[in-house]
Amino acid sequence: MKTLFQTTRRQFGAAAVAAAMIASLGSTAALAEFAHPEGFNPDEWVMVASVINTTNPYMISNIEGAEAVSKALGIKLEIVNSNNSSQTSISNILAILASGKKPIMFVNTVASSDAPPIVDAVGRARGYVSIWWNKPDEFKPQNVGDHFVAFQKHPGVESGRCGAQALADALGGEGSVVMLPGVQDSTTSQTRVAGFRAEIAENYPGIKILEERPSNWDPQLGARNAQDLIVKYGDEIKGVWAADDGMQIGAMQAFENAGLLDKVKFSSDGLYPKTLEDIISGRGGNAIVGETFHRGYMASAIGLYTTYLAASGQITPSELPDEKRESLFKLSCVTPQNYEQYLQYDEPGAADAFVARLVEAGPWDTQPVPLVGAGPEVLPNM
Repeated sequence: MKTLFQTTRRQFGAAAVAAAMIASLGSTAALAEFAHPEGFNPDEWVMVASVINTTNPYMISNIEGAEAVSKALGIKLEIVNSNNSSQTSISNILAILASGKKPIMFVNTVASSDAPPIVDAVGRARGYVSIWWNKPDEFKPQNVGDHFVAFQKHPGVESGRCGAQALADALGGEGSVVMLPGVQDSTTSQTRVAGFRAEIAENYPGIKILEERPSNWDPQLGARNAQDLIVKYGDEIKGVWAADDGMQIGAMQAFENAGLLDKVKFSSDGLYPKTLEDIISGRGGNAIVGETFHRGYMASAIGLYTTYLAASGQITPSELPDEKRESLFKLSCVTPQNYEQYLQYDEPGAADAFVARLVEAGPWDTQPVPLVGAGPEVLPNM
């Protein structure tokens, strides 16, 4: 799968990927006009961004957003590459916390169960953390303390429904499909799967789901699992839904290698640059039929800036309303007919421009992903 990984790297730029591969990043060039509140000393703090891996384009984009916030605020940044392992994630975070500097942290958790020990460790280090995407529903920041500033995500059920509608409509409401969820112990994957299954069950009786193969948000695992499914089901597969574009990128490569790409339709979540390229080119006879839009750099920037506001005393988390402690941010359904309006968010400097808007508007009202509701998400009745 060397070719697949090289493709993923190229889409996000060599500089971003190189940054993803190192453990520590420093940034001292703050925006000239930015000033910390009186009494806040940035040298006493360290920003930390923890990502699941550095092969998924979304995680690489997470790092890009963290770098942009670090540069804007002039606070040193440390990157944790969890390498798809909860144990690696937690141990690397603990090593950074042992440095003595107080953490301002964003964590894209590998599994939901990682959130409690990470939050506890950050609290003992006198720091602040925002968790993105995955935590146990009953583990609420409102019940934990101000050091757990917020849990933040885009709606997973809506994402799954968007993908199901696009895929089923493209198939004319008839055909067999396979699913590539993310990590099994992931509320993000679970809600997206629930949304997909509910939409199919409620509105598309002619669509048959053959099988699910969790692929851990990893393009290479997505490719291997897709290859196995091709061997098992062959041309019975008419559609593929993936819980994010990283896995879809791998799956499309597997179907192309098998000579089946132009006979299958795909939908997924993320609208990554590689996916945009494939939509624009019409790859595989217009194989990609539906996406949802958000960006990793937006998530990490929102998470870190929200946490910074708490660390610098500009907000008191316990005084915030519930929707600002457990937050759902806007998600957009995208098709080959409306993708052009989203191209601007992948132009050079897009992450820095987003952070500039974020500092001006605040973490809950920055376009194109403003706050739209409160969690936890309610799963559809099946």
